[in-house]
Amino acid sequence: MRHNASRTLALLALLLPLAASAHTGVDGGLHHGFTTGFLHPLTGADHLAAMVAVGFWSALAARRAWPDLLWAPLAFAGMLLVGALMGLAGVQLPAVEPMIAASLLVLGLLVVTRVRLPAVVAMAVVGVFAVFHGVAHGYELASEQGAALTLAGMVCATVLLHAAGIAMGWALRHANAWLPRVAGAAVLGLGATLLAQAI
Repeated sequence: MRHNASRTLALLALLLPLAASAHTGVDGGLHHGFTTGFLHPLTGADHLAAMVAVGFWSALAARRAWPDLLWAPLAFAGMLLVGALMGLAGVQLPAVEPMIAASLLVLGLLVVTRVRLPAVVAMAVVGVFAVFHGVAHGYELASEQGAALTLAGMVCATVLLHAAGIAMGWALRHANAWLPRVAGAAVLGLGATLLAQAI
């Protein structure tokens, strides 16, 4: 199990350099439909890292499998959808890109430290950041047809990325001490890089 988790983590680390960040206008107006929505979080390094990190941290910090594993991932997926609907409705939030970068800094730090937060606090922390991730998507979709299908694809991909993070974190929570810290540091480093570019 440790070997499989290491290979999965290495594969995700290889995907992180995909600099096709999921930002406003990045797809040239072609961002529509279930398949494109599903693939979008997988090709944006910032969203990919955030979604995997939420699940990864949840598994590392959980006291027990149920329901501790699910609070943060469910909050992220739900608030991502809320944020996307806000963006579709034209709601303007300040500092969307810096907040997305900041989410990676915070999530990377949570993975590195494996800190346990009360369920309500964990949901609030990831939920706030998820709104900004969702708003970025909503802005992209505001003038597109088939936005509902695209959002459905994004939410499905988000849930699967959370599940991948949970599986890796659960496999490594007792098996390895340094690999989760390396993964968290990589997320933190990506966040710092994006934040420097955004400000």
